[in-house]
Amino acid sequence: MVSYRIRDFHPDDVDGILHLWEELRASQVEPVYALSEVLASCQEDNAVVAVHDDVVIGAAVGRAAHAQGWIVFLSTTASWQGKGIGSALLAALEKQMTPRGLSKLSALLPDTAMRVDAFVDQGFEIQKNLRYFEREIPVQRKELGTLAELGGRILPRGLWDGIGGMQQEKELLERRLVMPLAKPELAEQFGVVPPRAVVLFGPPGTGKTTFARAIASRLEWSFVEVFPSRLASDPKGLAGALRETFLKIAELEHAVVFIDEVEEIAAQRGGEPPSALQGVTNELLKIIPAFRDQPDRLLVCATNFIRALDSAFLRHGRFDYVIPIGLPDSAARHSIWQRYIPAQASVDIAALVAETDGFSPADIEYSARKASQSALEKAIYEGGPNATATGPVTADYLEAIGATRATVSADVAADFLDDIETIARL
Repeated sequence: MVSYRIRDFHPDDVDGILHLWEELRASQVEPVYALSEVLASCQEDNAVVAVHDDVVIGAAVGRAAHAQGWIVFLSTTASWQGKGIGSALLAALEKQMTPRGLSKLSALLPDTAMRVDAFVDQGFEIQKNLRYFEREIPVQRKELGTLAELGGRILPRGLWDGIGGMQQEKELLERRLVMPLAKPELAEQFGVVPPRAVVLFGPPGTGKTTFARAIASRLEWSFVEVFPSRLASDPKGLAGALRETFLKIAELEHAVVFIDEVEEIAAQRGGEPPSALQGVTNELLKIIPAFRDQPDRLLVCATNFIRALDSAFLRHGRFDYVIPIGLPDSAARHSIWQRYIPAQASVDIAALVAETDGFSPADIEYSARKASQSALEKAIYEGGPNATATGPVTADYLEAIGATRATVSADVAADFLDDIETIARL
């Protein structure tokens, strides 16, 4: 009788695990856990193999999560099935995992898996009326160190939906940027190349940074903001620090990279002698093509002064789109006001919307906070200790609006409209 033996996994068995994995998939059974997860658990958690003549013919892999253990992978090569190897592997794996203090050992099987006898033989019970939910976490654990070095972060979900109004801008960004990046296979099917770099331009305080963050949140990608002013203090100089930063960014699987006020490092070159920043601009112009060669990442540059950018910077082939982000329309202003007015306050929002035509989101936020502070001070210092604090009223907001100077002047707003006609690329 041909014999086999079961022993603990060791690194030389990786090729055997890979062969079992490929054989399982060839039999039209899609494993629940990805190959990377199985191999990681082999190295870091628990695994046993069945061997015959030093050839791996079966494997069982498990992982512990608190008091519960999970069977990550169980497979026997086709020519050895029906000989009790699966049951023996499960028994050996359970023995190996028992010292972890587990109270339960569980397994998830694809609905196409036909052979469940090994589990039944080992006392596993099939649970009825269960549904399996799964969600992939886009940023892997191994990336977190690099992300921390870059000062990047994983933004909370929902920032995209949290942008009130601005429907025209949102729809444009959704169609041009988010959709092709979120569905690359579908984009490829239609011959669409997902964007790699984009410029957002518009007057100060119109929400360009907010949109960049919201795009990262919508895609569930890491968000890395590059601050040229901070890099300037690096001993390697601004150009060298910029180059090294983008080399680190290349180690991330998915990333939205944001450079605000990019005109500081990409202004028009010229003059004799050349300015110190010309070398930085040249470096950035070399970085962008290399960045574009890497999939699953997006460079977002923002500027308040699109006309100040070097003409070579905006050339076709470097940036896919040059998108204007203007002042909020009435629907957007209504949504922004709702964000800052306390729930219990009774305020005529329509009046505030009408009075803040030409205000940026930042202007509205300033007015709202000023009104709240003023109303609080009136309740405490002018109404006496027995005054009823009901919160700010419409008059408080209108007074604050009247005392707020709009960031964007009429001339700046007119120049922005001209820039849309002459520079924007949608």
